[in-house]
Formats: sequence, structure tokens, C-alpha cells
Amino acid sequence: MAPNPAHTALWPAPYASGAVDATVHVPGSKSVTNRALVLAALASEPGWLRRPLRSRDTLLMAAALRAMGVGIEETVSSASSPALLSSQPSLSSPSSASFTSHAPGTRASGEAWRVIPAGLHGPAAVDVGNAGTVMRFLPPVATLADGPIRFDGDPRSYERPLHGVIDALRALGARIDDDGRGALPLTVHGGGALDGGPVEIDASSSSQFVSALLLSGPRFNQGVEVRHVGSALPSAPHIRMTVDMLRAVGVAVDTPESGGEPDVWRVTPGALLGRDLTVEPDLSNAQPFLAAALVTGGKVVIPDWPEHTTQPGDRLREIFTEMGGSCELSEYGLAFSGSGAVHGIDVDLSEVGELTPGVAAVAALADSPSTLRGVAHLRLHETDRLAALTKEINELGGDVTETADGLRIQPRRLHGGVFHTYDDHRMATAGAIIGLAVEGVQIENVATTAKTLPDFPELWTGMLGA
Repeated sequence: MAPNPAHTALWPAPYASGAVDATVHVPGSKSVTNRALVLAALASEPGWLRRPLRSRDTLLMAAALRAMGVGIEETVSSASSPALLSSQPSLSSPSSASFTSHAPGTRASGEAWRVIPAGLHGPAAVDVGNAGTVMRFLPPVATLADGPIRFDGDPRSYERPLHGVIDALRALGARIDDDGRGALPLTVHGGGALDGGPVEIDASSSSQFVSALLLSGPRFNQGVEVRHVGSALPSAPHIRMTVDMLRAVGVAVDTPESGGEPDVWRVTPGALLGRDLTVEPDLSNAQPFLAAALVTGGKVVIPDWPEHTTQPGDRLREIFTEMGGSCELSEYGLAFSGSGAVHGIDVDLSEVGELTPGVAAVAALADSPSTLRGVAHLRLHETDRLAALTKEINELGGDVTETADGLRIQPRRLHGGVFHTYDDHRMATAGAIIGLAVEGVQIENVATTAKTLPDFPELWTGMLGA
């Protein structure tokens, strides 16, 4: 089979000849969108999802739920008639709003998906692509279906850890065929229900293992008690996001933060309410645009940046300020400005690992060394991000060294060249950040950004006034 031209094409990363000054409307959060889709699909009544992200990962989630019997209709405004959800991403960039919960029936303008729960059933086939949320959140949902659900995906998805979810579901009584791999492809033989109850799980390779069980837990006969027994848990903010969203649809959750045992989460069985949710902008996807202000000594405004959020991307305000910028949060959004200088940083990114590629790109352009720690789990993401960042930055003349749990970056004068992405959207945006300050950088397969940030090249060039 001939390679996909989009995967081999080289995109000349735009070079910034001066300070950036732009307002960028960042599309909705993938993490919120996919969690909201699962919760709405398991609810006892229809619900609305306003301003969702339309990207490869979210459309794969929607298509999978539809394959299991869930109805998902799409509207483009409060006055529009619903239409069946497309299987392809939109080429427009939806506007954004803070994540809020409204009473059922409350309508808001803008794009919306109406989710109509139904009896889950097989046989069905689910394509997870390379989406961690799809491959991990949906096997627990499939145990509630009547019939077999087959899960498959991109070749890289076979290498990503899934054993935590598989082992936990088996301990809770599910029947899963995976030929002993502990990974994709696999078939969940749904029995229409699952007893649930207490289960131990090692989620040290992905916090999504915990979120996966919590999201479906209210529908298990006994709810679920998830006890993490491994080493340090990465990306804890994503678990807090899951808990907050469960509570927003009426689920009782006991957590370590609410006085429960450390590393134990308990979900009480019960009905999930159909709600009307509006998705806040994806703050992690705002990273390259904020980095542009920092690298060029300019200013970027991100409208609708929430005052309070569980998104890991909110940590960018602290990280990039320490690296030389300043920010102001108002009712309109976040205004971030660069000072004209970029400083190195010594930072623990264990809770916000997805920010590592962008931070590494900025660090490679800094005036002093950086150490990025606590992110050994990134070796198991869309690609081995630590190895990929080391190789690609060094091939542009950088000096990056892998450590046991992160990267050590010594700034060097960089030069142009090809920056490979390994089908990883965050590698592509990291390369674009470097390209702002280094002429001649070419990004291989920039189209991979469609995984979570549709139209990134257009947003990027628009920011630069092209």
C-alpha cells in the first residue's frame, strides 16, 4: 500500500520575523469532550454537549458509541435541525466557552451534539485509532453491552499499555479475549451488566486506567472501588477532571481529596443525569500559541480561558511565566506576553506530562539549561516522546539528554532541518514552536495535529498574520 501523502509531506514551519500579536480561539478540550460523551451515553436521559471538539479522537469516540447503539445528533446552532454526526472532522475551528453545567433543556448558540442513550448492544466493531481515551474508556462501557464488541486500532495502539483496564475488568467479572497480550486488539463479550465492586489496579503507566473504571462505575451493580497499588500516579489532574464531571451528572464519588483513603476512589451505583454541558477550550492545545508569545517576545490572547479548571494545561500560566513571560486572566480570557528573553527551568511535570513536548521546545531556545522531571510514562504515549524529542531537537543542533524520568536540555544554536513527528500531534506542535525562531525547519506529517487540534496549520499561520 502506498504511504498516505499527508504522512510524508513536509510543512515549512513559519519563521517569525517579529513579535507575535494575536488572538487565537482554541477549539474545545478533547479530554472534556470524550469524558462527556461517555457519561452522556450512559445517562438515563438525553443530554447536550455544547461546543465539543471535532477532531480525530473525539469523532472516533462518537463513532464507537454509535456503533454500540447510542444516538448522537449534531446541530450547528440552537435554531438548527439536528443532523446525524459526520464521521469526518469539521474543517472549521469551533468557538470556545468555559466548561459549565446547565439544567437540561437550556440551549446555547454554537455547535452542539445531542446524545440519546439507548440499550448498548453488539456485535460491534470499534476503531480506537491511537486515542488513549477511546481504547481505555470504552472497554468498561462494552461490558454493559449485550453482545461482543471488537476493539482494534492503529499499529501504535497495539504497543500502548491497556493491561490495567483489562485485568481490572476481568477481576470484576468481565470476559475479554486478547490472546494474552494485555493490549489491543481485543474483544469484550458484554453481558448487559457487570457486578463491579472493589478492584486493585496499577495505574502508574496511565491515569486513564483509573478514569476508565470510574466513568462506567455508576452503571456497575455494586459501583466500583478503585485502589491504585503501583508507584507514583501520573497526570492526577485528569482523574480530578473525571471526578468533577461524574459529580456534575449526579454521581456520588469518594476521593482522596474529599477525605477518603490515599489512592482509592469509590463510585456509588446509580443513574447518571442527562445534562447540558459546555466544553471549555483545550488549554494544553493553547500551549504552542502561548509559547509563540514567549519565544517572539509578543502577546497572544486566548479567549474564554476558565478561571477555575481541572485541565492540566492551566499549569502553563505558571511554567511559562517562570520561563520569562507574564499573564493576565480576565473575564475575556488569558493574555500572555513574552519579555523578549526565554529562561531555562527545572520543573516536575509528572502531573502535566502532555505539556512536556512544548516545554522542551521552548527550553531548547532558552538562555540557560532546563531539567524536565517526572515524565518517564511519556515513553508509552503516542510515541516514545522522550526519545523522539531528544532525537529531533539534537538533529537540529540541540543538546538534549534523556534521564531516567525526563530530559536535560542544554541550549545550543539550532539550524534548519526535518522535524519528524512519529504520528504524534504534540511532536508536530513542538517542531512548529522551534520553527518560529529557527529558519528552515520542516515538519513531517503536520496533519497528525488533527488528532486533537484540527486546522493547526491555518491557526498557526493566522496567528502570524499570514
